[in-house]
Order: sequence, then structure tokens, then C-alpha cells
Amino acid sequence: MVWLIRRIALSILMLWLVVTVIFLSLYIMPGDPVMLLLGADGFAPDPAAVAALRAELGLDQPIYVQYLRKLWSLLHFDLGISIVGDTPVIQDIARRLPRTLELVGVGALLSLIIGIPAGVRAGLKRGGGFDRIASAVTGFAQAVPVFVIGTILVLVLAQNLRLVPAGGYVDFAVDPARHILLLLMPSTAIAVGLSAIVFRITRASVLDVMPQDYVRTARAKGVPTARINSHHILRNALMPVVTVFALHVGTLLSGTVLVEFVFNWPGLSGMLISGVISRDYTVVTGVLTVTSAIFILINLLVDIVYSVLDPRVRR
Repeated sequence: MVWLIRRIALSILMLWLVVTVIFLSLYIMPGDPVMLLLGADGFAPDPAAVAALRAELGLDQPIYVQYLRKLWSLLHFDLGISIVGDTPVIQDIARRLPRTLELVGVGALLSLIIGIPAGVRAGLKRGGGFDRIASAVTGFAQAVPVFVIGTILVLVLAQNLRLVPAGGYVDFAVDPARHILLLLMPSTAIAVGLSAIVFRITRASVLDVMPQDYVRTARAKGVPTARINSHHILRNALMPVVTVFALHVGTLLSGTVLVEFVFNWPGLSGMLISGVISRDYTVVTGVLTVTSAIFILINLLVDIVYSVLDPRVRR
């Protein structure tokens, strides 16, 4: 319990540091969002209007006051109002975040279903035909960019074979079948590269665990091979897989820009890019804060899973 409390406290400290870095980075960026917004038509804005909008957004306050107000707002789950859209950022994120989480979640699940069994089999049968073929295929899959994989999927499955729609989004409550069809290709595009990483880490971990003394001892005692593979090899081999997998899944939360663009999936990445282009710093800070919080939460959950797989971590 003490170990868990310390990990939670460390995660909160990390989130505070991330929020501070995001705030300071955007504060020192060149360009004034107020001037950009009021001078959108190419004319010099009225100084009175500029001063009024800066006061409304709190940008006329000293930087430490803005920082403290930002922290106070975050404690109340208030991410501010979009400068361009004039809507609460938390509402836009709440609408788009489940779409990105669904996309990443399904892609991650597919990568585990493909990568772990294939990696275990390749590791247990090192040098065999399956190992060679799988290693070659995953090497190619890991080298090809995700937008190329997405484009190939669109050309083959959507345009040539016409098995699935080329892209778009339909809410699950409106049309469940079409929603699943539209989700299939972008999640597969994510799963291809991630499953290659999971495969390689799993295979390497299995090869590292197999020569260990406890595995040889279990074989010498006559323990069935299936039990050795599942309890002695797989369980210990999964620890580095969990760590690497979680890091990549956390990165995907803000790295699905190309996938969402290719398949016209209205997720969180598109909102971040729009905020950067329009210099809507409220949207940018809101999206970065939420994705950072999710990334830190994923790492906390990984530490908990790691401690279950290996209780020595808690000591």
C-alpha cells in the first residue's frame, strides 16, 4: 500500500511538471493569440478591443497570476474556453477523446492478439520456418510508415475489393454495423506497426527467459511443457512486453494524426492540429494536458501490473 501511495504521489508530481512545462512553452511562443484572432481580416484591430479581449482571457495579468489561475482551473476540471470556437474546451475534448481512445484501444488489442502468440511461438521454435517468416514480415511492417499502410488498406480493401468504406465516422448508436466497418481499417493500420513491436519484444523476452535456471529446474523435475511455457516462460517474458507496449500506446494517443487524417476519423489529434494552426492556445494546452494525464495514468497502471507479475518491484 505504501508503494502504491508513493507511485500515485509521483504521478501527480509528474502531471504538475508537465502542466508547468506546457504553460511556459506556450507563453514564450511567438505571436499573440488576441492579435491573431482580432486581426484575422488583415486589418489592424482596435486597441480597445484588443485590451478588452486580453482582459477577458486574463492575458493582461502577470504570468504568475495566469499560472496560478491555470492550476486552480485544472483542479476544477476547467480547461478554459476556446478562443476561436468560443466553446468550453472540456466539452470538445469529451466529444472527441472517446473516438481516439476507441481507435487506439482496438488497434492495441489487435496488436496484442497478433503479436504475443506469434512472438511466443517464434521464441519457443527459434530458427524454424515460422520464426523466419514472422520475423521478416514484422520487420517490413515496422519499417513501413502508418500512413502508407493506411493508404494501401484504402486502395485494396475499399477501392479495389469494395469490402469496407474508404473512411469517415458514424456514431455507434446511430449505425453500429457501419461504425464497426469504419473502425476496421484505421485500427488495423495502427495494429500493424504495433503488433510488429510486440512480436519482437515478446520473442526476445522468451529467448531471454528460456535459458534461466528456474526453467531448467522445472524441466528437470518433469513439469509438463505446457505449464512451463505458461507459468515459467510466458509470465516472466511478459514484463518487458508490458512496459514497451504501454509506452507505445501512450504515444499513440497524440500520434494518430496521420491515421485520423487518412481515414477522416474525427478524433483528438485533429483538434490539436486545428488548435496549433489557429494559435488557439487554450485548445492546445487542453489537449496536451489531457493526453499527458492519460499517458501518466497508463504508466501508473503499468507499474501496478508489473508489481503483480513480479512482486519484487514493490520492495
